[in-house]
Amino acid sequence: MSIDLMTPVLPVVGQGQAAGPTLTEAEIAALIAAGLGPLPLDGRRVLLIVPDATRTMPLPLFFRQLMAHLLPRGAQPDVLVALGTHPPLSEPELLKLLGLTAAHKAAAYPGVRLLNHQWDDPAALLTLGVLPAAEMGALTGGLLTADVPVTLNRLILDYDHLLICGPVFPHEVAGFSGGNKYFFPGIAGAEVIDFTHWLGALITNYALIGVADTPIRAIMDRAASLIPRPRHALCSVVTGAGVHGLYIGAPEAAWAEAAALSSQVHIRWHAQPYRQVLAVLPEMYTELWVGGKGMYKTEPVIADGGELIIYAPHLREISATHGRVIAAIGYHVRDYFLKQWDKFQQYPWGVIGHATYVKGAGTYENGIERPRVNVTLATGLSADVCRAINLGYRDPATIDPAAWANREGEGLLLDPHAGETLHRVRNA
Repeated sequence: MSIDLMTPVLPVVGQGQAAGPTLTEAEIAALIAAGLGPLPLDGRRVLLIVPDATRTMPLPLFFRQLMAHLLPRGAQPDVLVALGTHPPLSEPELLKLLGLTAAHKAAAYPGVRLLNHQWDDPAALLTLGVLPAAEMGALTGGLLTADVPVTLNRLILDYDHLLICGPVFPHEVAGFSGGNKYFFPGIAGAEVIDFTHWLGALITNYALIGVADTPIRAIMDRAASLIPRPRHALCSVVTGAGVHGLYIGAPEAAWAEAAALSSQVHIRWHAQPYRQVLAVLPEMYTELWVGGKGMYKTEPVIADGGELIIYAPHLREISATHGRVIAAIGYHVRDYFLKQWDKFQQYPWGVIGHATYVKGAGTYENGIERPRVNVTLATGLSADVCRAINLGYRDPATIDPAAWANREGEGLLLDPHAGETLHRVRNA
């Protein structure tokens, strides 16, 4: 297989606006043709890297239009789901993700393979190199200084070109999701996942989320520079109304354009903080591991001593992948772990990071933990489970989300579709 790593850096092709009509399918098809047309994809094997069902985007539309562009060019595309450490999808779930039935897949796309990332299988991973401790210390401002092995799904070596296709939202670790985050942690091994997620915990969600220029984004981009294949990205900005923007180009440049639009589309500014926030999680969040986004996106707008209630009667699991570790360590503020590091450092750093994101900011002094915000779960998790993991509990049957609407003047905020819109207090 002959690989041309000297693919020319082309200008970003894109279109978007924060307000007004969203992009039509015809406009999206035209952008795909304009953005991918100049790339040397004819007859090439192309790996399409996409999100799982915990991200909002019309992936069936994008898949359909990408296939309509690639297959006539003789390209040989496959699809890899960038799971990070999320659970793998079954064959029916993979088909549903792309808007297919088994019969449709067999008739229209018989040669396209649908693949899960396997983050915890050493045989499925490839070591690209090591990010040296001195460089990591410089990028993190001295917060973390360690050699970081860069491991990635070895499937990338089977392809001539890598195409990311995913949305961009404010994100608790990376500032904004998308771009090279689909490689790290999307299809990466544990080392770089743990390093970046614990670094995010040290900096805190409060300081990172909705910020484009972060140390973690710099590390993701640096790690991506080690990938020995040409790579491009289709970065979209999406709400329930549709696709507000699409940018196609080198992952770093396309992501930067999409993040700028996301900062206009996905951040809601408030005049004052709230004493109580009800975050209603959509059905796509079936675990607290991803449902914690209800906290990440609302933490900045909750008053000191206030309460967040995560409302999700359908959520009945902490994490299929990491549940045992979370049960062992619980949810705590960052300093609870830092000041007892000898006790906790053997646990996966990425899981510890998640535990701090959900609990939020706070202090730990003289054995007493004081979170800034009280986090209460009104979910399918029992009171005993909530107490065991150091979170509050309310019976979801006692909550009527409709009764929270339009009560902002009383210090109550309803987020009816929590997890993707970031709430911030203006001038805070």
